[in-house]
Amino acid sequence: MHRLWLFLGAIAGLGAVALSAWAAHGAPARLDARALGALDRGITMQGWHALALVGVALWADRQGGWLPNLAGAGFALGLLLFCGGVYASALGGVSLGPLAPVGGSLLMGGWAMLAASALRR
Repeated sequence: MHRLWLFLGAIAGLGAVALSAWAAHGAPARLDARALGALDRGITMQGWHALALVGVALWADRQGGWLPNLAGAGFALGLLLFCGGVYASALGGVSLGPLAPVGGSLLMGGWAMLAASALRR
């Protein structure tokens, strides 16, 4: 599964860089200050968790077991839900209800699983 986490981390990183470029050059003409701030926070979370997925890929390959893979799943699904909710609100003015908070909880759970995997032999 470590290759899946590496792939998803690389795709998320690519997306974060592309969105960051658009946010710097194209978005200011189209979005208000609140939406730009939300977009920036979404991109930041996407970038950090792209790196987290790459780290999980390396750790899962070395350590093995279900905890690193559970962390990867939490990061991947959490990224989709959290960033998807933030982007829907910032770019489309659409509220997707509890999607972002659920995604944020999954991201935190991913970090907890990664921490637990570091303590397990």
